[in-house]
Amino acid sequence: MEPLEKVRCALVARMEHGALHLPILPQVANQVIALTRDPNSDAARLATLIHQDQALAGHVLRIANSWTFLPRTPIESLQQAVAWLGINHLAGIAFALSIQNGAFRVQGYEAEITQLWRHALATALYGKEIARVGRRSTESAFLCGLLHTIGKPVILHAIIDLQKELGTSLAWGDIDSLMHAYHTPAGTRIAEKWNLPDQVKEAITYYSNYSKAPSLSSTAAKITYLAHRLATSLFDPNTMDEHSVQDDPVVRDLTLSAEALTALLEQGETVLNAADSMTL
Repeated sequence: MEPLEKVRCALVARMEHGALHLPILPQVANQVIALTRDPNSDAARLATLIHQDQALAGHVLRIANSWTFLPRTPIESLQQAVAWLGINHLAGIAFALSIQNGAFRVQGYEAEITQLWRHALATALYGKEIARVGRRSTESAFLCGLLHTIGKPVILHAIIDLQKELGTSLAWGDIDSLMHAYHTPAGTRIAEKWNLPDQVKEAITYYSNYSKAPSLSSTAAKITYLAHRLATSLFDPNTMDEHSVQDDPVVRDLTLSAEALTALLEQGETVLNAADSMTL
């Protein structure tokens, strides 16, 4: 049996037996989600939460002062950052940084994981803009995009273990194909373990085939699908160009005007700069 098939069979068996190692939702990320669900939350509580992790606080301030957000004067405190960016935007940044430090860490594949992370961030940022145009929840769209491929690093960890166990080695192209094929069921299990909001669970499970989503009235999977395509056209235009995005039926399904889609496509540089500013 070829090495790729050996690893694939072992990976499927591990998934069928529930033997995948699923990451724990970082404590700060968990608290950020709880805070955003609480109608009584305020900026002071968010600032206090971020202050508990000094490294995270430093990264948040760096991002708030970056070219992407262009503060009028230097931001020196988390309270200033909340006032400038808004509580929901800052909560999204804190959540993203916390996740990156946790699930998106795979020794030996730093460059590949960084690119995966940048794509997830770009999807989150595009999703937020699509939701804004459609007058939908931008915070939910951001989370959906950020986590839509959260299963990929989990599959990568499993493949690394299986290569050692089977005494074989795969080229990155084969590893990437396995991640692409199996990240969705892994991501669904993570969403359940982390007790993520229903819309986020739906986006993770159905973004690649949104017509199968059980709640057809929900747009979470549709927005994430389009955001994913926009991010892919940004990073890999050779495999997905702007014309293929413009012709996709999801544009009609989301009732996006041609002008709105053009505006989204023109935000590529802004999205790329924002994603880079939020990459550790």
